[in-house]
Amino acid sequence: MSEPGPLAGLCVLEVGHILAGPYATMLLADLGARVTKLEPPGGDLSRQVSDAYFASLNRGKRSVRLDLATPEGQGRLHELVRGADALLVNLKPSAVRRYGLTYEALRHWNERLVCVALTGWGLDAEDRPGFDYVVQAATGVAALTGAPDGPPQLPGYSSADNSAGLAAALGLLAQVVSGRGGQVDVSLRDVMLSQLNYHASAWLNNGTAPRRLGGAHAHYVPAQLFPTAEGHLALFITHDGFWRAFAAEAGIDGYATMAERTAGRDEVVAAVTAALAVDTAVRWEARLRPLGVPAAAVRTVPQALAEAPDAVVETGGHRLVGSPFRVGGYRPCYGPPPELGEHDGLG
Repeated sequence: MSEPGPLAGLCVLEVGHILAGPYATMLLADLGARVTKLEPPGGDLSRQVSDAYFASLNRGKRSVRLDLATPEGQGRLHELVRGADALLVNLKPSAVRRYGLTYEALRHWNERLVCVALTGWGLDAEDRPGFDYVVQAATGVAALTGAPDGPPQLPGYSSADNSAGLAAALGLLAQVVSGRGGQVDVSLRDVMLSQLNYHASAWLNNGTAPRRLGGAHAHYVPAQLFPTAEGHLALFITHDGFWRAFAAEAGIDGYATMAERTAGRDEVVAAVTAALAVDTAVRWEARLRPLGVPAAAVRTVPQALAEAPDAVVETGGHRLVGSPFRVGGYRPCYGPPPELGEHDGLG
């Protein structure tokens, strides 16, 4: 029998739409927290996308309808706040304040409440649209993505929203663990700037501006995608031992040190490309895996999911990717996504 989740007993309220905030609280629900979505009468906007989309971000939660613009809605909010440990809000700053969803506005009802504001640019910033692709463009992420001689590009999934959701969940738990109520401010902008880490450090400390390298790593060579006889191979050579094993298998001479490979990046990439052209990506992966060389054939999403059946769960008539956290002795009980207002009459 599974033990209670590590967050059993934690009561979290959520106000928000679509992705970043709901993703954060779903991760908490997967770990045993009781999460209640406080939805406007029309519901979270993601309900309008599709049932499967909504389920992918909201399984295992409860739903209570609240019109926060009315005295009745505010009264119900304050009732729920009294019994909550945390409130996570994913709205623009003016709405967060207008609806009284900050710690200062709610501390009268619960001094120990942790309030997390997840916004595009920060709780004290203006109401500038803070959507995923906009933030990726504004923080330099898009400029680093794509071919060197091509336009900037965006990744094929919502990296800013998902990353900010993880950061918001961490910030919420950190303040809960402190035992103090208070305000936590998480923005998509700050999260994406933080994830630039070594790129930002190179510029701030050495004046080295990051370049768009077509997905190649800025420091490790070769570390990028390569075409093969069939399909593409991701190769990630981070030290000389990996290179020796790969070069011996691929029949490449020279470039023994990372310094040499970095200085001769173009020559190394050309040599690796030529060597990999003699076999398929799948075969190269099979050849390099026993050698401990980091490499993988590029898979489609359907192919990746087919190879990871243990990551897929079923709940509420939907097949979804389960929690990324594997906790010893605990197996999440994945509840279905809530119907709009399903828990209106509950505390």
